[in-house]
Order: sequence, then structure tokens, then C-alpha cells
Amino acid sequence: MTDPLIPAVLAFRDNGTPFSPFYDDIYHSAVGGLEQAEYVFLRGNGLPQRWQGRRVFTVLETGFGMGINFLMSWAAWRADPARCERLHFVSTEKHPFTQADLRSVYAKTISDPEIAALAETLAAEWPMLVPGTHRLEFEGGRITLTLVFADAAESLPALRLRADAFYLDGFAPARNPEMWTPAIFKALARMAGEDASFATYSSAGDIKRALTQNGFVYQKIDGFGWKRAMLVGHFAPRWRVRRYEPPAPLEVDERHAIVIGTGLAGCAAIERLAARGWRVTSLERHASVAQDASGNPAGVFHPMISRDDSVASRVTRAGFLYTLRRWAALERLGYRPLRGAPGLLQIAADDEEARSMSEAIAAFGYPADYVTPVSLNEAQRLAGMPLAQSGWLFAQGGWIDPASLCAAQCAAAGGLLERRFGVDVARLGRSGNQWTVFDAAGQAIARAPVVIVASAHDAARLAGSKYAPTRSIRGQLTLLPPGTVPSLEMPVIGEGYAVPLASGITLTGATYELDDPDTVLRPDGHLENLERVAQMLPAFDGVIDPAQAAALDGRVAFRCVTSDRMPMIGNFPDEAASARDALRLRGAWPLDLPRVDGLYGAFAYGSRGLVWAALGAELIASQIEGEPWPLERDLAEDIDPARFLLRALRQGTVS
Repeated sequence: MTDPLIPAVLAFRDNGTPFSPFYDDIYHSAVGGLEQAEYVFLRGNGLPQRWQGRRVFTVLETGFGMGINFLMSWAAWRADPARCERLHFVSTEKHPFTQADLRSVYAKTISDPEIAALAETLAAEWPMLVPGTHRLEFEGGRITLTLVFADAAESLPALRLRADAFYLDGFAPARNPEMWTPAIFKALARMAGEDASFATYSSAGDIKRALTQNGFVYQKIDGFGWKRAMLVGHFAPRWRVRRYEPPAPLEVDERHAIVIGTGLAGCAAIERLAARGWRVTSLERHASVAQDASGNPAGVFHPMISRDDSVASRVTRAGFLYTLRRWAALERLGYRPLRGAPGLLQIAADDEEARSMSEAIAAFGYPADYVTPVSLNEAQRLAGMPLAQSGWLFAQGGWIDPASLCAAQCAAAGGLLERRFGVDVARLGRSGNQWTVFDAAGQAIARAPVVIVASAHDAARLAGSKYAPTRSIRGQLTLLPPGTVPSLEMPVIGEGYAVPLASGITLTGATYELDDPDTVLRPDGHLENLERVAQMLPAFDGVIDPAQAAALDGRVAFRCVTSDRMPMIGNFPDEAASARDALRLRGAWPLDLPRVDGLYGAFAYGSRGLVWAALGAELIASQIEGEPWPLERDLAEDIDPARFLLRALRQGTVS
């Protein structure tokens, strides 16, 4: 049988479009086309029947290609009246298409109008081509596509999920030998849920042996089209093949959570839980949302670039990209936070930094819509005024009013959110599978099976954690009245930052004072802010007479940070149980540690709450629901609230 898609794909490949590294994935995705996807991967996994009546069903695919298998699964889900409530589709791809190439190949290879419409929706949401995990949501969040742009051999072991079905695409040993390494099959076994199914159009002996060795049983059946045979089967190990079980949903009597704190971290958690149908009780000591650090008149958001693509850069990249999607989704629903036009300039400290960062951006191959180096002349044109140095442009960065974002997230939760203000939380208690929140008088305030502590400096105390060290950083902002300085065209950051607000006011800042509790505005702080900004923007030099600094307006807020400057996001460890078993846990990994059921933290965001809060909330919601995590496991471990306890256990200092 000759597939009608092949000539179109080959013609597209030969018309000069430079995507030859994608050839294998394009060829295999198109060879069977829509019929192959349905016959091999859906029918081979017993779908749609196996997802019917389920709350969450997860498919893991080993090679996304042009996404035909995803599109067919999406179409089958839409057509099934008994479909699962939420379908997660996780896939890896080493050589992703550009958005333009994806649209072009769809136009040349898909004639079915329903699939074509879904393909255009996918193409419209196609992520930036940067490494890491990308989370895309469709059907109001009921279809979630998690794409990992990385080599499968490296990325599959880094995933944390429970798979119900495997689409083993690209498993042709002769063509893709890297796809059948022992590490890949071990990773599949680590992620397989109970009786997880699989299907693959390959029936090579090496594939069958590797599946058997890792706890899968298979059956050889008639193949599709040009493939004479294919394999289907399920996970049924006769012996223990993994150290850790894949994640499972938290067992609760009711889907009700308490969120303590309504800053960026807490409001993001409220929105992400309510989006999954959870009822949320919000407790806030102030009279309204975003009154502490999240109450600043504006904050800048942008990814972090480093020469070695550090952990902070990777987590910030994942958070930045996910955040842009969540904000766009809020706006589509009519919940529109106040934010400026896209675009933010970061100015280099000197020629050496400008050169090295330009080299790093080129080496990582970042696309222009993510970050691009700009010359001094171009940077000055973008900023609308003279600059001291060249730098790099974040085309999707910018500024936003944090309080308006918090309000939008709470509004999106609708009737699932109960708001309670003026509530001082003193302690938490647990009885059975319920948490109780108490005030200073010992009165019970609220009860629920899940508590998320998002109260910054107070979070570790409320969680009873001795191994969650945080410190306070005093930050004073300066507000320059209209006409004080020339108008900026976009935010500029570097040694300090300057943000042109919609009112004509220019926001500058911020000071960085460790463990300083003073809430009073200081003239010296205003002058320090202006001095740092003037190093980037010479027009700011001397605009304020020191004697007039006391008359400037501003704001003082306190950032909560850890010693490693990474946030605390996830399920709290059980420190008491760990101390009792300290000797055995001295060589432990994060998954070895006992955890406190139903207690999660989202705090210590420092000055990056705008890019970390939404991703952190999605990670916690995924942990609660037993869904695939939205970022790689090693990155989740680097922001795990248990990481300092783990270090203490390894050092033998836990008693």
C-alpha cells in the first residue's frame, strides 16, 4: 500500500526548506498518516475504551514528529461521549519543527477537515524552539500536551509521570538505534501505571527482548500498510523492576484545599486548583490580595540567560514560557491584568559581559522571539534614549501589575473560591486525613485535606519545617513623577531597572538590604536606585537633587529568599520521620524521603515571583492530582522544599 501522504512530504522536503535533520520523524509520522495513528496507536492501546470514565488518563509518546498521533488522539477524545475528564499527552522531540514549517507540512499532508482544524489550533500554540519542557493546554485545560524538546534517551528518564498508554513511535532499530537503548526501556518501566498498555509498529527482536526484560508482555499482531506486523502489550512485571512507584493522586474525601497567602504564589495556586475543579478556601491576613511584595506597582518578567544554562536559567525559562501561556489564557477568558507592551532590554555591565552573553545566545541557538543580542545603536533605538552599553532584547518580556494579576487569577476561580481576609494563621494541625488551620486564640479557622502554604516569610514556621531556611531582603522602590526623566519606550534592566508605567511615572529600583526590617522610605535608598539606573541610562544622572530625595514617592517590600536563591515548591518532607530514620536516609534521594500528606509549599520566590508562580502552582496541582509534572524531575528536585533536609541527612547533621 502506498500512502498518499508520502509524495507531498517528500516534495515539501525537496523544495529547499532547510529541515533535513527532521527527515526521519517527518517520514515516519507521514508514512501511516491518520490511518496508521488510529490503527497502531489508538486501537493498539485499546483506545478510546480504556480512558472512558477515568478522571485522568496519560499517554506517553516517544517521538512527536509532526504530531499526527496527538491530533488523532485529540479527535478521538472529542468524539467520545464517555471520554476521560482530563487527557494528558506527553511527548519528546529532538528536532522540533518551526511553527512555519509545521503549518506548511500540515497544509500539504492533512486533508481531513476536522484534523486540519485541530492541526491549525496546535500550530497556533506551537512553543518557542528552546530546550526543555513546554506545557500547552486545549479544550479549556482538559487536553494537556507536554512537549519535551530534547533527545528521548536523555529526556525520558527525567520525566515524572504515571503513563496509562505508551505510543512507542520511532522504534525502528535500523533507522533510529538511539531509540532502543536500555535506558529508554528502563524509563518506560519506571513510568508505567498499573497494566499500562503499549503499541509500536516495530516488531524487531531487540525491541521484544528489551520489553520483556523490563516487565512488559507483548503480542505480535497484523501490522498496518507496509508493516507486516506490530507489537501490542501491557506492563505486567513478574518481579520488581523499579525502585520508585510513579506518582499517584492524593487520596482525599473531598477536593478541597486551603491556600494561605494571596500574593503571586497563593493566587496562582488558587487558579490552578480551581481550573481542575477543586474548591479553595483562601486565608489572608491583610484586607485584600497582594499587599506585601506582590503589591508593588509593577514588576518585570523575563527569562534568565547564563553561559552554562544553569539550573536557575532552566527553571526560569520553563516558568517564563508557561507564565506567558497562563496569562494569555486568562485574557482570553476576559480576566485581563494590567501589563505593558511586549519588550524588555537587559543591558550588559561591560564589554566582556556583552560579548560572552552574545556568544552564549548564539551557542544555544535561542530564537529571536526568546532573546536576541542587540548592538548599542539598536538598543538605544529600542529604549528611546542613550544607553551606556549594548545588551539583549527579550521580545516577550515586559512589566505587569502584580496585584491586577492576582485579582485576575482569583476572579478566574469563580464560585469555587471562598475568600477570607483579616485572618492570622497561627498553626496547622492534622487529624486523620484532614488539616485544621488555627488562629492565635487556638480557634479552628478552616479544615481541608490539602493545605498550600504560600505565605513567604511565615511559610516554614507554619509548616513546622526546621530545614527550610529563608531570609528577608528589604527592597525599596522609587517612583519618579512624569517629566522627571525622558520617557522610556520599554523597561530596561541591568544593575538596576527602570520601568515606564502607563501613568507616565517611571519606576526604578530596587535596593537589596539583607535582614533589614525597616518599612520607612529612605532618601538614601532613592538616591541609590537612581545611581544604579544612571549607570545604564545616563539621562537619569543627576535628575534629582539629593536634598529633594526625601520628597520622592516609593514603596518598601520584603522578598523572601533561600540561601541558594531557588524557590521552595512542592510537597513538604516529613522531618520527624526522616530524623527517626536518619541513618538509613543518609544516602537518600528526594524520592526516598517520607512526605507529609496534603501539605505543600510555594514560597521563597525572591524577585522572580512573576516567572515562577504559575509554574510552581502547576507543579503542586500536578503532584496533588497525580498528573505528569510540568518540568523535568531534576529541576523539580532543585526547588523541592526537602532539598535542605536532604543535604543535612547526607552530612549526618539531622537529629
